[in-house]
Amino acid sequence: MKIVMGSDHAGLSLKKQIISHLEEQGHEVVDVGTNDGSSVDYPDFGLKVAEEVSTGNYDRGIVICGTGIGISIAANKVKGIRCAMVSDTFSAEMARAHNNANMIGFGERVVGLGLATKIVDVFLKTEFEGGRHERRVNIIKEIEDKNFK
Repeated sequence: MKIVMGSDHAGLSLKKQIISHLEEQGHEVVDVGTNDGSSVDYPDFGLKVAEEVSTGNYDRGIVICGTGIGISIAANKVKGIRCAMVSDTFSAEMARAHNNANMIGFGERVVGLGLATKIVDVFLKTEFEGGRHERRVNIIKEIEDKNFK
């Protein structure tokens, strides 16, 4: 699977560890930054990842900041992105199964490495269930079409 990742300075350490985890599993991972500990603005990196996912260049996107909240909000400003901020495996599973999320975000200050890798694994292996959930995702798309000009 092709995965694009990004973080701010507060998510840098966890991002690097998750990239290693994913590459060990055979995934192709591209890191769009940040790549050092200097203070940066999380919206810039949420946007970079979301734009790559929205073009179809990548199957999934993962974003990390201190809490996961801000970077997920920024990612969701891109049309076609459904980025779920998660901090547990059940939410990661439901984000895919019911919401067809194409991105997840979480916080390095909230989620440790062991849990983070489990969240990512569940997110990547879970398929969208479709059915009644397809109708709801289509409603979300209609909202996007109305509000993203």
